[in-house]
Amino acid sequence: MRIATWNVNSLKARLERVFGWLERAEPDVLLMQETKLTDEDAPREEFARLGYELAHHGQGRWNGVAIASRVGIRDVVRNFGEPIALAKNEEQGDEQPSAEARMISAVCRDVRVVSLYAPNGRTLDSVFYAQKLLWFERLARWSAERRGGDPPLALGGDFNVAPTDADVWDAEACHGGTHVSARERAAFSALLELGLVDAYRARHAESNRYSWWDYRAGSFHKNFGMRIDHVLVSAELAERIVGAEIDREARKGKPTPSDHAPVVVDLDEPGRAFDAGWRGAEARIAARRV
Repeated sequence: MRIATWNVNSLKARLERVFGWLERAEPDVLLMQETKLTDEDAPREEFARLGYELAHHGQGRWNGVAIASRVGIRDVVRNFGEPIALAKNEEQGDEQPSAEARMISAVCRDVRVVSLYAPNGRTLDSVFYAQKLLWFERLARWSAERRGGDPPLALGGDFNVAPTDADVWDAEACHGGTHVSARERAAFSALLELGLVDAYRARHAESNRYSWWDYRAGSFHKNFGMRIDHVLVSAELAERIVGAEIDREARKGKPTPSDHAPVVVDLDEPGRAFDAGWRGAEARIAARRV
């Protein structure tokens, strides 16, 4: 079973790229974030033509999460199973995450998958940062309630946290901002302390492998990025991991790609082979940093 997660940065704008990637990588389950669609506008028929069911949780403009599966979808849970709150200020974005479409879960084959989009946090002294930490506490409580449950759990999505200094291109340059702060990393670690395993790190110890790069200043071509997109799996799934990859190639080309790359995890047996592009890029990246 191949599970992938991808912050698509607008499903409407990237729909053809997403469909092309489904053909390239053939995931059984694709978890998507930042769809920026309402549930009514979600392209269910288009996905169905490719053999995927689509479960969507979105409000349009901001946020939005989805699960596309070709191995079934049942028992869908949105917003941790709670009614979504009324936004205090619809223009603010992530000031009130409980009023935003940031979590959807379903059982696909024998796995409870979760597509999540954590708040950004903006600055360490802001209400947005405080709300981000509260959102992670809610995620941890919900996950703990399902610890050791049946079916096993896979949390995938844009966590907006680089767990260690090895997950950022320049730790010194990044420290003092969000995504790398001690409290955010502690919130991420709290999920691991529940027994969840970072599936990519379980297969890859090397640094310089990232899932997000800023659009500005040639960041992608210099590999100035962060690993902030993750798949965390429960212990029983961790034993089934046979491969993991970040598809750097999906961040390239035209029309403009998402600023995130897909993260892929294979359980039980390898999925369709593809060249993620890391080995071929190493020499070019080194030359651009000189």
